[in-house]
Amino acid sequence: METSAHQREKNLLEQGRTHLQQLLGPDWEVALRPDQLPGGDDGWDAMLQIKSDDGVYVQMLVEAKQRVTPKEAAGRLTSTALLMRRVSQYTRLLVISPWLSPLTQEALRASGIDYLDLTGNVSLRVSRPAIVIHTQGADRAPAGHRQPSSKPMLTGLKAGRLVRLLADTAPPYRGSALAHGAGLSLPYVSRLLDTLDDQLLIERDGRVIVSVDWQGLLRARANQTDLLRTTEPTGMLAPNGIKAVLKRLANMAAGGTGSIQREVLVTGSYAARSLAPLSVGGQLMLYVQEHELNVEAWADALGLMPVPEGADVLILRAKDDSVWQRPMLVDNLWQVGLSQLATDCLSGPGRMPAEGEKILEFMAEHEHVWRRSDLSHRGEPTRF
Repeated sequence: METSAHQREKNLLEQGRTHLQQLLGPDWEVALRPDQLPGGDDGWDAMLQIKSDDGVYVQMLVEAKQRVTPKEAAGRLTSTALLMRRVSQYTRLLVISPWLSPLTQEALRASGIDYLDLTGNVSLRVSRPAIVIHTQGADRAPAGHRQPSSKPMLTGLKAGRLVRLLADTAPPYRGSALAHGAGLSLPYVSRLLDTLDDQLLIERDGRVIVSVDWQGLLRARANQTDLLRTTEPTGMLAPNGIKAVLKRLANMAAGGTGSIQREVLVTGSYAARSLAPLSVGGQLMLYVQEHELNVEAWADALGLMPVPEGADVLILRAKDDSVWQRPMLVDNLWQVGLSQLATDCLSGPGRMPAEGEKILEFMAEHEHVWRRSDLSHRGEPTRF
């Protein structure tokens, strides 16, 4: 096992060196010091030397790791970098990994630590010789680079339920209260909270969650989901136009069917536009509960026609009841709650992620309206 891990580390170092050499071009020489390769007693994994064509060079200490969490970047690696700078202000630390999450990259940059991952995320600043490189690679973990099964990820229905509860309710609270409120087992919630702690998305004081980075949390959830893949949409055409469909929905909500929010909810671009306008057009997306789904019935009720392509309306299957938590009534239309809307848009196609960012801005400005201080009120609607 040690030999295999040692070889993976050597391969990672060489792949990182090759990637950096390709970025700098033939006028530069990028070399790993053979006397500083892994296996020694040093506190780093290698020494990397970058040399310009006029003979000026810089040596960087390298930390090569298969996975780096934001917490590790902000903790141990930052302490290592600070210690190095006490010895020499010109000593720099370079982190090389197969993939670094956006949160990890942010933590490394905040501590002045250079990094390179094999998908193309690179940040390197050297004063002499003068080198400034900043490139963007994958913002999602590539296949084969997943967290160990002992630590759950932010994919799946259970994770979505807990994410919404964390975002919608201001702390403090304990994991046991979250487990009860979300209808999840305490062991699962505890493991997911450990993951969120590693990602710096929550802050704990002992067993009490005292702070939640709800914007980062919703982005992280969206980064690991795909709206159209998880909701299995059915394409529809609105012969009389989207406005006619919206009018029917508004009439349903105002015509005595007070439970309409439990039957159909607007999400996506049209819902985002009602609160934080960014663009026009796009498909109208409607959630219906999966166990009550009857495509023909909804088509008749809303004046829609099923089509194999060119749909301007998508009926989405809500796989979990959490989609129905904290709905909003906006302009006589029932819409998904803000945290659900932000996640849907951020994980959607086309311009929807930009609309999701606009919703996050709206949420930050109106946090006092939509965010509750009591876990027991998670089902109440919000009105704008």
